[in-house]
Amino acid sequence: MMSHLLPRPTLRAVRALSVALMLSVVGDLVHPDAAYAAPTADQMSQMLRVVDDRQENNGDYKSLVYLEQKESGKADLVYQVAVYRRDDADKLVLMFLMPKEQAGTGYLRVDNNLFFYDPSVGKWERRTERERIGGTDSNRQDFDQSRLHVEYTPTFVADEKLGSYNVQHLKLDAKTESDVAYPVVHLWLDAATGNVLKRQDLALSGKLMRTLLYPKWEKAYSPSKKGDVYYAKEIRIFDEIQKGNQTTVVIQSVDLNTLDDSIFTKAWLESKSR
Repeated sequence: MMSHLLPRPTLRAVRALSVALMLSVVGDLVHPDAAYAAPTADQMSQMLRVVDDRQENNGDYKSLVYLEQKESGKADLVYQVAVYRRDDADKLVLMFLMPKEQAGTGYLRVDNNLFFYDPSVGKWERRTERERIGGTDSNRQDFDQSRLHVEYTPTFVADEKLGSYNVQHLKLDAKTESDVAYPVVHLWLDAATGNVLKRQDLALSGKLMRTLLYPKWEKAYSPSKKGDVYYAKEIRIFDEIQKGNQTTVVIQSVDLNTLDDSIFTKAWLESKSR
């Protein structure tokens, strides 16, 4: 479906990987017993730039998102959220549309600050990057533009197999100045396209917090970019602390036309709940 973007690193020795990890199964980090020539720091930085550039619009982005939250012993929760981005200004708005009792609740990120608005009390509160959006297993970075090459320093782990995919496994450590939800991230990139297929978020202690799977990517033409913008059609997020809890994120529609400036303000979100 997507064109080849990243060359595979040169093999020093050809060995079969003893790994059979399916995308639908959440497993531990995999370290196959094979020796490969690691890509250079510049090559790894370019891998992350490819991930970021393919998703960046260079303009505005609007999507309608379906969220389903499953928790052990509780009824499933279903939400519909409108997502607004202005990539060239690093602005983001999330506004809940459904269920009715959540309508008008939302988040605004501007100037590296994330704010939460509760229309029932008409109050704004500043939140951290690890904020669980709507109480789900998702957080801000799951909806925002990708900034991996800006926020993290990559280290090569291995060439691996993820189901039928050849993947490049990278470990990312947050840069000192970065304000991110998780200081350590493991990424599995499709060697053929550069798209993320799997991600694991870790605490500084090394404790695994979340596992995310990206089973399907799609693209839409962007007039401002004059090219395609890629987006994860579906994200499956598994809570590794509260086992059995998981969130499914489905992008129902994408609009890449210019948005009104007023959308990226507190006043606009407040007006939607009146």
